[in-house]
Amino acid sequence: MTVAPAVSTTLPSAILPAQPLTALAPMQDVTDLAFMGVVAHYGAPDYFFTEFLRVHSMSRPEKHILRSIDENVTGRPVFAQLIGEDVTHLARTVDELLRHPIAGIDLNLGCPAPKVYKKNVGGGLLRDPEKIGEILAALRAAVPGLFTVKMRIGFEDTRHFDRVLDLVNEHRVDLLSVHGRTVKEMYRSEVHYNFIAHAVSRVRCPVLANGNVTSAAAAHRVIGETRAAGVMIGRHAIRNPWIFRQCREIFAGRPVMRLTLADARDYVERLYRATQRPDLEERYHVNKMKKYLNFVGQSVDADGAFLHAMRRTETETELFAVCDRHLLAEPTREFAPEPYPGVIARPNCETPNTVADGCSLETITA
Repeated sequence: MTVAPAVSTTLPSAILPAQPLTALAPMQDVTDLAFMGVVAHYGAPDYFFTEFLRVHSMSRPEKHILRSIDENVTGRPVFAQLIGEDVTHLARTVDELLRHPIAGIDLNLGCPAPKVYKKNVGGGLLRDPEKIGEILAALRAAVPGLFTVKMRIGFEDTRHFDRVLDLVNEHRVDLLSVHGRTVKEMYRSEVHYNFIAHAVSRVRCPVLANGNVTSAAAAHRVIGETRAAGVMIGRHAIRNPWIFRQCREIFAGRPVMRLTLADARDYVERLYRATQRPDLEERYHVNKMKKYLNFVGQSVDADGAFLHAMRRTETETELFAVCDRHLLAEPTREFAPEPYPGVIARPNCETPNTVADGCSLETITA
């Protein structure tokens, strides 16, 4: 039985305390124990956040998410993220999670998936500041330690943004992560970093800037523009798990590690082995890997040849043959620090001739 640590009311220090914070964004079906371990191998973020734990009258914390807390050996703190709107069951879930070694409780006010916001949870709550206030009050009372929030800047517009920020102050939230788009903008629009800067100036707690932080250089630029306490990075950490190490390098004024296609090949192998399970058939595992590789491929070649070939594989042998052909033919060629323009990830389309609906980054909560 895992023993929970003493409750802390102070945010954990960064790996390099004088630097801005970094965090791996909570992403459904991505930020599990295996992925966290792989990212930590290449350079852990300061903070991890779990996939969201769904909270309702019949819910219990999902076992695989609890594993990412209880079996965490990265050396970095893990915050448990909740999504829900029933204050009684949110408080009950907090009580259950306090038996595990969490760094704190995080509330999801940002998930833009229609099937989520139509239940008035996640980003859907941004339409109802009064309900947000009720939830924040209940969670603040239930959480003896760190209580954090991840939000977007509004639902279809930003009319309630200041009101929600004031509620963050009123209920003494310890850390706020702001994705600089509305729920309705999904991942289509430019990120409104001016709204993140506004949050930094209005709330009393530290703010993490989230949204399209593509590289260490982008992280440095976003922090300069917003004055945020740090950055939260999602899908670009799937593409480049070295990104947190590179952030620390650029924050320190040092040269940023240059990555090669051979490095990317090492990552693919490590991720494949880490995510293997005896109960997961090979074809399902290959399809799961293709969801990650849809992002990795954005930095392999400018014409998307790797992605084209990778998406058509069906077995482990075929998948690694494609990886070897595209990643080891020129192993010292650079793995691009930014995605190649026009090379689009389609994480939910693993077969050719799939209809376009539902095949974009909009389905990835990063």
